Amino acid sequence: MVFSVVKWSSMSLFPTTPAPDSSSDRTRPLADRMRPRTLDEFVGQEHLVAPGKPLRTQIERDDLGSLIFWGPPGTGKTTLAQIIARVTKAEFIEFSAVLAGIKEIKQVMAEAERARQYGTRTIVFVDEIHRFNKAQQDAFLPHVEKGNIRLIGATTENPSFEIISALLSRSRVYTLRPLTEEQIVLLLKRALADAERGLGAMKLRAPDEALAKIAAYSSGDARTAYNALEVAASLASGAKTEITDAIVTDALQKRVLLYDKAGEEHYNLISALHKSVRNSDPDAALYWLARMLEAGEDPLYIARRVVRMAVEDIGLADPGALSLCMAARDAVDFIGMPEGNLALAQAVVYLSVAPKSNALYTAYSEVQQDVEQTAAEPVPLHLRNAPTGLMKGMGYGQGYKYAHDLEGKVADMQCLPDNLRDRVYYQPTNEGMEKRIRERLEEIKKMRSKKPV
Repeated sequence: MVFSVVKWSSMSLFPTTPAPDSSSDRTRPLADRMRPRTLDEFVGQEHLVAPGKPLRTQIERDDLGSLIFWGPPGTGKTTLAQIIARVTKAEFIEFSAVLAGIKEIKQVMAEAERARQYGTRTIVFVDEIHRFNKAQQDAFLPHVEKGNIRLIGATTENPSFEIISALLSRSRVYTLRPLTEEQIVLLLKRALADAERGLGAMKLRAPDEALAKIAAYSSGDARTAYNALEVAASLASGAKTEITDAIVTDALQKRVLLYDKAGEEHYNLISALHKSVRNSDPDAALYWLARMLEAGEDPLYIARRVVRMAVEDIGLADPGALSLCMAARDAVDFIGMPEGNLALAQAVVYLSVAPKSNALYTAYSEVQQDVEQTAAEPVPLHLRNAPTGLMKGMGYGQGYKYAHDLEGKVADMQCLPDNLRDRVYYQPTNEGMEKRIRERLEEIKKMRSKKPV
């Protein structure tokens, strides 16, 4: 079976008496044993579950429809779903979207419909609901609409993009935030003190600095923090009674950064890098670059985006920016990683401190708009080549002025089609090289105005 049912009895799918609490089962991971059982035990998400807040009020009033919990790993999505089932005395069925298919969904939906006839309510919890395809998500719709189930979906991805609109419109979305380091330290202290479910029987001590180090390395993920503490406790067992900083370092080994190269965090981080560069903040740019590289992002992807920054945000204010970024791309390709990190770091720092101009970006955007929205008038005859006598006879090339034959190398000659003849797209700024370009364009304009037509 590819779904699990938290049963209130061991005899049927929809039983009537509570199952014994297995939170003290030492074969289960610490993170699972320490899972909060009530809202009062729950740590974090005060904006949702503090007294008087919207989700807590709904739970206490038993006034819940279908829900989508959106947030990073280890922030309490599954725990909240289980607490809701316990408080509202509903059957709790948990799916893994990685494993379940249409067949399993239909089987559970049929049993939930039968159970409703006997007065039993069912909460169906779908972990990683964003991994369900459209057909699988559609399979829930009629049962949500009929009230056969309350659907609670958990996702680390933006539901606006990953959940079908019909299901999204029938659900309330709650956003969960990463836990703070202080909140994670509180959870770790609880685990060390709890003799029934946690590590209290081991009589271990841990200085605040060691717990803070675990919290910092967990990136707001309580599960990661618990796992690190459990490893540290095993390393400290025996003659040792203290979880030292050195033990924590051994337990952590390598920080697991919150990052999904195909998910929203990927786009969040590259956006942070780009906007830090645009805002001339080299320190922030270096930080976001390192966050991506150390989490395993493809360095050539970053190199491509850095090249885009050079042409979009610097442009002709510093024409050397593009050359330097292309060189960084070549360096990454040539020497590989991790040595190539410094080439990318050099590029983002250069871009951050370079003069900024989006004049080219704005000009090309306006050109695109005119190309799409105005009539595609023919090329003026005087700009056309005339390689044959027929073309010359039709006026091709007639009236063309060869700029190199003229004083100042500028001809007073229209080069845009008639419907766009007065359009000005490129308007250089006074930043960097563009200040000189602006001055040169003003000189060209004066020279044209003095020439006879």
